[in-house]
Amino acid sequence: MKVALVTGAGERTLGAATADSLRAQGFRVLTTTRSCAVTDDTHPLDLTSRESVEALAGWVPERLDVLVNNAGIHLDLRSKWKEPQLVDGHEIHWRTNYLGTAQLTRLLLPNLLAAGDARVVNVVSKLHDRGRNEWLFAPVTPYDSWAAYGTSKLALVHEAAEIERQYGDRGVHGYSLHPGSVYTRIADRGLETAPVLGRLRKLAAPLERRTLITPEVGARTTVFCATSPDAVPGGYHRREAPAEPSADAQHAEVSARLWAATSSLLS
Repeated sequence: MKVALVTGAGERTLGAATADSLRAQGFRVLTTTRSCAVTDDTHPLDLTSRESVEALAGWVPERLDVLVNNAGIHLDLRSKWKEPQLVDGHEIHWRTNYLGTAQLTRLLLPNLLAAGDARVVNVVSKLHDRGRNEWLFAPVTPYDSWAAYGTSKLALVHEAAEIERQYGDRGVHGYSLHPGSVYTRIADRGLETAPVLGRLRKLAAPLERRTLITPEVGARTTVFCATSPDAVPGGYHRREAPAEPSADAQHAEVSARLWAATSSLLS
């Protein structure tokens, strides 16, 4: 039986819908959330903590066929922050969405290589076009949390492309995707400090559900990248098809430079 790991698979999330779909296709699916009890198939993961990432990697079976890097955050949705919020010395979106994910992927490369034909699927966002290559190596200036979020997702597009270049001929392939505008709980943390807006969002939930796609629909592109022969290794995808990423994402030399810088930082 093939084994998949889906991070960020809490209740009513895109990750949970992805996990359900992969199970329906016959995978044994391992999942993570930020806080859960350890079972045979679930494990806690805090992407801001090196120790937490290492613990998860040590729990994963020796062979892993699919890694779905779905977990992530988008905080400060009102764009109120004037200075970056730091975790472990890094801007919080960068540390969580990119650096923690990159650490996990590198730790699991032996498991993926053992499968012989494995896939790493990075769930990003169309908002990766808010990022800039220059901000991959220097702080977002002037600071803007949406640009910081976009830059963390741009980094994951580069990461998927570089995985393909470095490991594709050894049987590990990288993919990135925009799942669509999905009705999930990702905004919950971003509105934790805005109780009034949080209450208004609850009132508007019926309209939001009608205008945004469901997690089950959003998961289709993730599962497409995880399983379909039509997904393009190293490529970016949306609506269950290959798509063109932002101009900044299409620089192979930047992907290589980011890979090397990240490896050095995590060593």
